[in-house]
Amino acid sequence: MLAVASHAVEGHVSRGFEAVREAFAENFTRRNELGGACCAYYHGEKVVDLWGGIRNKRTGEPWEQDTMVLVYSATKGLSAMTLAIAHSRAWLDYEERVAAYWPEFAQHGKEKITVRQLLAHQAGLFAFDEPVDRSVVADLDRLALVLARQRPAGEPGTRQAYHALTLGFYEGELLRRVDPRHRSLGQFFHDEIATPLGLDVYIRLPETIPKSRLATLTPPGPIDMLRGYPLWLIRDALNPRSNIHRALMTNPGQAIALDAQQVYARNLEVPSGGGVGTARAIAHAYSVFATDGRELGLRRETLDLLAGAAVPPTRGFYDECMKGDGAQYSLGFMKPTPVWPFGSPGSFGAPGAGGSLGFADPSAGIGYAYITNRIGTYLTGAPCDVALRDALYAALQSSAFMRRSS
Repeated sequence: MLAVASHAVEGHVSRGFEAVREAFAENFTRRNELGGACCAYYHGEKVVDLWGGIRNKRTGEPWEQDTMVLVYSATKGLSAMTLAIAHSRAWLDYEERVAAYWPEFAQHGKEKITVRQLLAHQAGLFAFDEPVDRSVVADLDRLALVLARQRPAGEPGTRQAYHALTLGFYEGELLRRVDPRHRSLGQFFHDEIATPLGLDVYIRLPETIPKSRLATLTPPGPIDMLRGYPLWLIRDALNPRSNIHRALMTNPGQAIALDAQQVYARNLEVPSGGGVGTARAIAHAYSVFATDGRELGLRRETLDLLAGAAVPPTRGFYDECMKGDGAQYSLGFMKPTPVWPFGSPGSFGAPGAGGSLGFADPSAGIGYAYITNRIGTYLTGAPCDVALRDALYAALQSSAFMRRSS
């Protein structure tokens, strides 16, 4: 147990992974960490499980073993897992048209959009033209009508534009259409992934979870944002007509996942940005995807597709919302790139605003997650997360060398 201010870094690491614990402790002393957790599985074995710092900045309460936090867009990876299960059960073909499963979707030029294009942020459906508030999101039948009526912003399949919140809503309705029981995405995740694996992570946070288990988020201040965010992002975030403002800031906006009384929204599904859980749970889920997937009945064909390279739209990976070539997406997950590196080339996962990250690395047999309650201003890997991943992979290389030498 290492002291961090009046609190502690707790948990364990397996032999050979001590450097990850040291990096985690240094996050609090050198990299301005507030509270957080990190977990990693290696070929199905939990080798890193750490937590520490402060859960609630206002009260000073410590981050505990079962503390959960909102992970924003890291939820996208969890949602993509549900469609991967649907693919493994032959309910869904990634190359098929969305309208083949959801006929009402074929409006306003959307009839040829494939599942792969939708999941890769290439459908031009990154914002809503109709009003979408909490009441619409809570009524899945009503939401489905809005989704089907939405007109693409451009010709589908030609450009990438980050579907910050809308992607999960489209995924949810698609899953409802192919699931024989027509479950919501959050319910499906709970039934088919979280419950079988015993995971403390929710895409639909229930009322029964006490507030004492939830870390409260600490957003960056104005000076931090001016220093950390590029000027174009600040300008566009304030411009109601910009793509990123429409995708992320409004209608319904990422704040829909928050609740002043309950910390986070309860009994509301925001599959692209409302997941709440522990690092341990997220890493465990990715660990199954990084190995043979047997616990969830995943087929090798599905796992090979997830590990495959992203397929670009016809005009390349330049993102019309994020204004850059830094990210690539495939089948609902983000893939590593030189600008946004993580794991090995076949890795797949999802980062969240502020710094959270979860991913599977099939080549190394790694399932990894890092979560935090201090919202940073990093558009690629947060320094705390990068330090942990660097230490983890250095430990893997060292242990591999030791095995070869013995």
